[in-house]
Amino acid sequence: MDSVRYKIREVLDKDIIDAFLRKARIGNLGMVDGKLPYVVPLNFVWVNGKIYFHGASGGRRNQVMSENNEVCFTVCEEYGTITDPVPAKTDTAYMSVIIFGKSEPINDLDEATYMLQEMFLKYVPGYYDRPLSKQHVDKYRSSIFNSPVQVYRVDPYHITAKGNPIEVEKMYKEKKQVNE
Repeated sequence: MDSVRYKIREVLDKDIIDAFLRKARIGNLGMVDGKLPYVVPLNFVWVNGKIYFHGASGGRRNQVMSENNEVCFTVCEEYGTITDPVPAKTDTAYMSVIIFGKSEPINDLDEATYMLQEMFLKYVPGYYDRPLSKQHVDKYRSSIFNSPVQVYRVDPYHITAKGNPIEVEKMYKEKKQVNE
């Protein structure tokens, strides 16, 4: 696998990468559909060095992954524009991570329940007054519903990260124009 070309922006600190992936809310799952790329934005959790996501068990995404489980998962957050008196040095503050791995459907009820609970803790912390039950997850994974829930795991085999930190004193702040 290729490494990051622009070495000054490369992020190698695993703690920084982990914190970023735990906090980021949207990732993009890239797949190969025959000869064409297919990318889907989705909610996810990063737990124990793996990406987890869920969704209906039918649909194009699941079919593509069942035919080729090699995926690329990208997460990027843009923090604003860094200004400079020299226009060519104007830049963007950001963090991005690219994960290459293999996707796998999670069939183990305990693991699926744990991951869905992690999703709730990330996206709606404190909203539910009790933990998600295995019976609830099993009910929604059963075939009696039109679109049962399926949890997936991406086991990474290569991760790269880049970032350009916020420079508070240089961040662009929109100025209001006054029309006379």
